[in-house]
Amino acid sequence: MHRHSMRGGNQRIDLNFYATKKSVAESMLDVALFMSNAMRLKSVLQQGPFAEYYTTLVTLIIVSLLLQVVISLLLVFIAILNLNEVENQRHLNKLNNAATILVFITVVINIFITAFGAHHAASMAARTSSNPI
Repeated sequence: MHRHSMRGGNQRIDLNFYATKKSVAESMLDVALFMSNAMRLKSVLQQGPFAEYYTTLVTLIIVSLLLQVVISLLLVFIAILNLNEVENQRHLNKLNNAATILVFITVVINIFITAFGAHHAASMAARTSSNPI
């Protein structure tokens, strides 16, 4: 079965195939952000509880990681359900809207993580571990 068919000179797109590719791409980005946040969390924890904004950063990073797990699960469900089946479209629309809202919240949280200096903590930890003076 072809993913695309020609009809009257117009190319028809298989919406389910498109949605699945989109979900897979978003999942890959989510994995990259998850790894980055895990490294940030490790760095902040290595600095210890007396570091500036320690509790704030640990809380924000953990919330971000949890949201990313939920987003990944939503994307898996979106990829599994067939968009071409009319009875799934309403449910898929709700799942997609929920994933979009959670992605937006995650982005905002990660802006705050950066603003509170987790990137600085990571670079300090990297310099300290590679320079054993």
